[in-house]
Amino acid sequence: MTIQHPLPDLLRFQDGTPVRTPSDWTRRRSELLDLIVNIEYGGMPPVPPVTRTEHLHTAEVRRWNGVRNVSMHVATGPDCSLRFLLQVLVPPGDGPFPVILTGDACWRYVTDEIAAEVLRRGNILAQFNRVELAPDVYTPDRTSGIYRVYPEGRFGAISAWAWGYHRCIDALSGMSVVDRAHIAVVGHSRGGKTALLAGATDERIALTAANNSGCAGAGCYRIFGPGSETLADMVRASIIHWLGPQMPQYIGREHELPFDQHSLKALVAPRALLTLEALGDHWANPTGTWATHLAAREAWRLLGAEERVAIWFREGEHSHGLIDWLAFLDFVDWQFRGRWPSFNYNASPFQPGF
Repeated sequence: MTIQHPLPDLLRFQDGTPVRTPSDWTRRRSELLDLIVNIEYGGMPPVPPVTRTEHLHTAEVRRWNGVRNVSMHVATGPDCSLRFLLQVLVPPGDGPFPVILTGDACWRYVTDEIAAEVLRRGNILAQFNRVELAPDVYTPDRTSGIYRVYPEGRFGAISAWAWGYHRCIDALSGMSVVDRAHIAVVGHSRGGKTALLAGATDERIALTAANNSGCAGAGCYRIFGPGSETLADMVRASIIHWLGPQMPQYIGREHELPFDQHSLKALVAPRALLTLEALGDHWANPTGTWATHLAAREAWRLLGAEERVAIWFREGEHSHGLIDWLAFLDFVDWQFRGRWPSFNYNASPFQPGF
């Protein structure tokens, strides 16, 4: 493990004043939100004056008795000229139901087995393809998707994808079957980076889960293990456009950032946050992710909500399979329904003292 520099003090304002009360945290959160969103992600696309939905199709899914498949266009942007598809699977019954929302439809990690488990537990499963909003083709090209709607924007692709989560919530909030107080977002890898930013920037999201999200996600710029992705790696891989234009200047100077990813996680507090990690996924920096978890939970402790922040480790490598979904869905049941989970969250897989 490499520790370049200690993490910035989460509970201290930029001017050095300590954060002692929940009221102080409200102001500190606002301070951190401005710093992180603008420096790391290049800002967020504007909230459109209206988000419209066009109902395309509803049908019963034969393999799951009583489950409804609803397809809709989400039309947004200043003149609703940007459209993308949202697919919603609704369990049997009248609802309202909690929602599990993922933007990873481009990868199709939600197998039939996983979808059935989401529905069996009484949740809506909503999926959209975030790359309809901003392409993910390892090029800084900004001539398609949301970039045509907001050509002057400085925001990176992660912001654009997170904005897509927010617009889906606009659409879902208009559905009578949706329990608007219980919306959870989840994503894997770069989708996990996206889900984390979405949850940090939209308080309508009651539960945020990031799976193997690494650098610019739940990982850490200052603390990392051998083989972990760094900011410099993102440049070499031609994916620095995921972030804002200021971030490349911090390569080799990450310690000068006035925040680290524990600060991003803390923006979710006191709402629920789950980080899911694989110990063999060195690229996603499980050691740094544990460090940001320990530092971030100070915000939940201050707010008297420690039971709402958790981390879970498994053996294995970079994937988003059934076991990850089961750990996530148990956490959802615990937070939304008060059902005690079968998974052991917050257990350190590292040597004592770390």
